[in-house]
Amino acid sequence: MEDVFSYVDDLGPAKVIHVYEPSVNLKAVLVVDNVAKGPSIGGIRMAEDVSTEECLRLARAMTFKNAAADLPHGGGKIVVYGDPKMEKTRKQNLLRALASSLRYEEDYIFAPDMGTDEECMAWIKDEVGRVVGLPREVGGIPLDEIGATGWGLSHVTDVALQFCDFDIKNARVVIQGFGAVGKNTALFLRDKGAVLVATADTHGALYNADGLDIDVLIKLKDQGKSVTEYCGGKTIDGDALIDIACDIWIPAARPDVIHDDNVGRLNAKLVVEGANIPITHSAEKALHARGILCIPDFIANAGGVICAAMEYKGSNKTAVFQAIEEKLRRNTQLVLDRMKNEGVLPRQAAIELATERVQKAMNFRRFSLFSTAPGFV
Repeated sequence: MEDVFSYVDDLGPAKVIHVYEPSVNLKAVLVVDNVAKGPSIGGIRMAEDVSTEECLRLARAMTFKNAAADLPHGGGKIVVYGDPKMEKTRKQNLLRALASSLRYEEDYIFAPDMGTDEECMAWIKDEVGRVVGLPREVGGIPLDEIGATGWGLSHVTDVALQFCDFDIKNARVVIQGFGAVGKNTALFLRDKGAVLVATADTHGALYNADGLDIDVLIKLKDQGKSVTEYCGGKTIDGDALIDIACDIWIPAARPDVIHDDNVGRLNAKLVVEGANIPITHSAEKALHARGILCIPDFIANAGGVICAAMEYKGSNKTAVFQAIEEKLRRNTQLVLDRMKNEGVLPRQAAIELATERVQKAMNFRRFSLFSTAPGFV
């Protein structure tokens, strides 16, 4: 078991709970990082290679994300050990057991993440009711279907381009991960004039210098097929996606896909982090040194959690999209202005912004601590 206390600082984590239910072979970890602003919201991530360390890092990213978005929520996360493509009945049993085990953990609100979706949240609602990211049939705003995260990423990209030497018209885009976030981001950027030249899923990657037909790719995915079955593109190894020359590179899948060993190969002008913790800190520093602008995850991909938090309060799609646009454009501008004026990395500027907001909230609590060295994301 990882040394949890090596990750403790003045912001959290408030609690780490390991969940085990032998009857269904459930193994999971909940991290509630910080609840100064309110009960934590964070998704349930299911994968065979998750870890407590990953959960700790993701929960802190959620604390920063929710604070930066000015939401009345702290950060939390759950990781579930298992194959997200497991048989549906077994997956339902696992998630129902998880919800039942955490029934009275009111500092955490369940939400979807990689490996879980709106249907999974409906199962959890049936068990505990303390959940967001629900299907519309049970009162939810299906954030994956409407593309809440992708909508936000498109506006973050728009603001970031003010700090770049090119514009969105005919900008060449590579998206690593063509799931709910990746495909919707591709659609929204296409509407602004960008061209998707490469993308990937778990089966491999696809490249066409003249552009890919996003609608055809979505149809393939809806049919349960891989993007590599697309006719009219070159199939390449998933790792080779990093070598594609482009203007905008968007990681929208797993953590730590860009790291010290491959960051030198990235051939882009702007990186917008659609996934959570997709680039290591040292790799971000290397990108900054090369003049490649990198927008941190908890600033760029907050559209989903904004949608979830507003759903929890009974809002609607129109209000959600307006809030995502306003909040993410404002926060991106604040972060990049601070980067430019103070000469710091975008992540440092973003952490300072989020930490200031968390600390103000902590000051109103009976037990309040102040951090001078925030973050272990």
